[in-house]
Amino acid sequence: MSTHAVRALTISQGMPWAPGTATPPVPVRPGPWVFFTADEAALVEAAVDRLIPPDERGPGGKDAGCAVFIDRQLAGPYGRAGGLYMRPPFMPGAATQGYQAPNTPAGRYRAGLKALADHVKDAFAGKSFRDLSPQDQDKVLTGLEKGSISLKDVNGPEFFDLLLQNAQEGFFADPIYGGNRDMAGWKLVGFPGTRYDYRDWVERHNERYPLPPVSIMGRSDWTIRE
Repeated sequence: MSTHAVRALTISQGMPWAPGTATPPVPVRPGPWVFFTADEAALVEAAVDRLIPPDERGPGGKDAGCAVFIDRQLAGPYGRAGGLYMRPPFMPGAATQGYQAPNTPAGRYRAGLKALADHVKDAFAGKSFRDLSPQDQDKVLTGLEKGSISLKDVNGPEFFDLLLQNAQEGFFADPIYGGNRDMAGWKLVGFPGTRYDYRDWVERHNERYPLPPVSIMGRSDWTIRE
């Protein structure tokens, strides 16, 4: 049995890592769609605006940038299932096990949006989802959720769950990722965001936090204007 000497390293007069080696999030900038086609984007914008409809308390999913958030996520590692185990064998799993299939999130969206657009076209005399009344849009989304409408080669309830989950993420994620525009989601629930310190309020239950939320990028009203 061999032994190895273990020496402790004492750090002084500096940090034990090199600067610039972290991978901070890249801010999403306004611009054209990166993953979605124009028709796909129109469908997703209309859908997220029914999943999170606007009201007197704030904007809905579309104006909050949920579709932009989803678009940028699908164009990146998330869309490629980066960091997830995606090797066979694939088999039906329990509800607690999550998604158990070979298709990536990007592939699931591409197939799901096409199948949904085809269903709407057949069921509503050639119309697109965005052209439907809000009531008919709700009927389609409810049928998708409950499995009462059939999509070709796509599991409707699974696709609905994916879309709903991503819409919710876009509504409440930091605005640096393209959603939660103007921190609308955080304002709605009174979340302080990334403020460096709000310990004085941690145990003050049932009281509205009085300060506006702060993003990773800071606040636009903090910018010095000449």
